Amino acid sequence: MDGTSAGGRTGRTSAAGSALEKSLRVLEAVAAPGGPHRLAEVTAAAAVPKSSTFRILASLIDQGFVRQEADSRYAVGPRLRGLSALVGAGEPAGVGGVLNELRRATGQTVHLALHSGRNITCVRKLESDGQPFRTASRVGMRMPLHTTAIGKSILAHLPAEEVWELIDATGLPRRTPRTLTTARALHAQLAAVREQGFALDDEENETTIRCIGAAVLGPAGRPVGGVSVTTVTFLVSREEIEAYAPALRTAALALAPLL
Repeated sequence: MDGTSAGGRTGRTSAAGSALEKSLRVLEAVAAPGGPHRLAEVTAAAAVPKSSTFRILASLIDQGFVRQEADSRYAVGPRLRGLSALVGAGEPAGVGGVLNELRRATGQTVHLALHSGRNITCVRKLESDGQPFRTASRVGMRMPLHTTAIGKSILAHLPAEEVWELIDATGLPRRTPRTLTTARALHAQLAAVREQGFALDDEENETTIRCIGAAVLGPAGRPVGGVSVTTVTFLVSREEIEAYAPALRTAALALAPLL
């Protein structure tokens, strides 16, 4: 990923693939925390035209993946809840052990998140033992790619084309005064991530929160998610959290065949 030019970018190669992607984004928007959601909320979150969103929702309702409430808001349907239960029950053995070992080695809160379209979704969180603070993150929470340590570790392993598409589609919204909001700054940091093997979120997603993250790669080398160690700035310095990098990389490698 050279990160210097948008030249050579191409459009979608398949109308069917584009339709599938839109449907998945609509489904993710319906399942986002805070539901049931109104049509306008789903449309905005999925970044799909209102007319297309309405048609997709109608199909998802027919298939049982979405339910429409009496007030016309949209909620998760029984078929999607059943699928979620199957996925949760089928978590590969060993994931919990790897995360517990990372928490033990660092004494800090550990997160596991999966790549979910234009975001990451937290699927596991292990709070640190004996720490006098709790982070605001929770299982099921969706977070941006460009502001989080896990997200940036994922972006660093994606093709340049996909990173540019993300920037074009969503921009780089500011969440704190330290958020990277320009493509140049983001690409420079992604280059550093690839060189050092981990990403740092230094109060870029949430003030007072500092995280270090590493991508979990699938068989073809494509990131499927990431793992992170989370601290607070007033207890753990940047130098101290970067010292967790070896344990973090070990955990990411151990998780790769399990996800």
